[in-house]
Amino acid sequence: MFRVGSRYLLALVFLAVAGLAGPARGQTDKPAAASDPGGNQKSAATVTGDQAQPKDEVDPLKRAPSEKQKKQQKRNLNIELSKTYKKWLNEDVVWIITDEERAAFKQLSNDEERDNFIEAFWQRRDPTPDTEENEYKEEHYRRIAYANEHFAAGIPGWKSDRGRIYIMYGPADEIDSHPSGGTYERPMEEGGGETSTFPFEDWRYRYLEGIGQEIIIEFVDTCMCGDYHMTIDRSEKDALKYTPNAGLTLYEQMGMANKTSRFTGSGLEQLGAGPMSNQLQTKEFDRLETYAKLQAPPPVKYKDLEEIVNTKLITNLMPFDVRTDFVKVTGDTVLVPITIQLKYRDITFANKDGVQRGTVNIFMRVTTLTGRIVQTQEDPVQIDVPAELLPRTAENSAVYWKALPLRPGRYKVEIAVKDVNGDRKGLWSRGIVVPEYSDDKLSTSSLIVADVMEPVPTKDVSTGQFVIGLNKVRPRVAPANGKPALFKRGRDQKVNFWMQVYNLGVDEKTHKPSATFEYDVVNIATNKPVIQKLESTDTMGNVGEQVTLQKSIASANLQPGVYRIDIKVNDNVSKQTINPSATFAVE
Repeated sequence: MFRVGSRYLLALVFLAVAGLAGPARGQTDKPAAASDPGGNQKSAATVTGDQAQPKDEVDPLKRAPSEKQKKQQKRNLNIELSKTYKKWLNEDVVWIITDEERAAFKQLSNDEERDNFIEAFWQRRDPTPDTEENEYKEEHYRRIAYANEHFAAGIPGWKSDRGRIYIMYGPADEIDSHPSGGTYERPMEEGGGETSTFPFEDWRYRYLEGIGQEIIIEFVDTCMCGDYHMTIDRSEKDALKYTPNAGLTLYEQMGMANKTSRFTGSGLEQLGAGPMSNQLQTKEFDRLETYAKLQAPPPVKYKDLEEIVNTKLITNLMPFDVRTDFVKVTGDTVLVPITIQLKYRDITFANKDGVQRGTVNIFMRVTTLTGRIVQTQEDPVQIDVPAELLPRTAENSAVYWKALPLRPGRYKVEIAVKDVNGDRKGLWSRGIVVPEYSDDKLSTSSLIVADVMEPVPTKDVSTGQFVIGLNKVRPRVAPANGKPALFKRGRDQKVNFWMQVYNLGVDEKTHKPSATFEYDVVNIATNKPVIQKLESTDTMGNVGEQVTLQKSIASANLQPGVYRIDIKVNDNVSKQTINPSATFAVE
């Protein structure tokens, strides 16, 4: 009896505390009786005390929350959501968000505005806004994951100096790593001599636009715990720097300098005296400037055009057309010629000493997926036309050309133009993918349809406007409305085709390539070839793995219409085939 009564009492107490106690099933509305350990009867009110419920009380689980409870719930939700936005601001994009964007984000008043801001933040950086994928965003988070995996040391990898540089500037072109430190032969610019070092790494970037060439960033792990920090003082890695008569520089070994002078002098670094000490002092300001530039974008001449690129807001639009091409330079560098074409009719001309002069300022910026500026270019384009000829040149075009050396990968190209004599501005923004030319795959450069193609003097090889290698090749730019590049029929007008072929196979016996090149100019309306030509490496003289193809057609030989040029490359050695094509129109 004691055991059963105790369990019943405990059950009622539990239900009462939970606010769920009520009449037992199968009983009347009168208080139920319970047995105590001694067998005496007590009422249910005695058992449950003040927590006994009237029969008409509402179930607490279905009761509506009070206003105080609602406010508390909303406060808790806001705290939780604010953690999400704080993490995005202070962790996800901390190294790539601009000061202006950060200030604007902090002034937003509700979560809907914050969500819209974040979406616009990534859209502004999307190199291919016409596709569903945002390659910039994907690459950014991939780099964060890589940094967390490889650079963590008591703190997350993204917080470390190496992680920050990796996220902002991408992988270095070259890394000199000394993970265990140890014996180190100093280069002469650090004083020469032998010493012992803490673990350190030197990251070398061949070129950072707006910062300079041969940028070397040094990271030192003085605690020997994996926490590498960026340093401007190259002596910081010297583990024997404070040890008397140890780790001496070349001059200190020869008695031409005293080690104590490292600490009594002034300057950025505590490198010992050596053969190049005087040169180091003259470079201190250069080193300071370089490290400052690593944190800031390059200066801009055309502030108004940069603002257009940044805000994407334009009124009184000025039209222009853009073409990008790709030409292999080395295994890891591709020349990217960018051609900008403007019609005379869209440019405002002003009289200058009897000559009509139009001027257009051009601002061009190339960025990586993480927003790092790779190239900025600012140039004026000036056109002078005799006053009496201006009405007849309205359909002529001004063409600007700039070739940029880029590594394979995805980039975003943004171009802004401004009519100096008028008030019109224009903006062009696209994502481009610079191809990677592997050594074992048959590939080609862009197939360029040009209105000018001619050899250049030896002194001008690879220099000047439209010069690619040994030739001047001026592309004819297709309009933005999707129509092909247009050529006028005329005795002096030629339609030129230029293309390079890479990685032709070489026969082991003859040590020469063996390939054929088929040219077909097809009338798209009839789908019939109007010109066909076959060429072979056997008749091209001394050629190697790379071949430049050049062909010209007099436009007068073509009837008005739209055409496609197909060039089929058959490599008889590697058994590979490639078939690039391009369209153009004649009127």
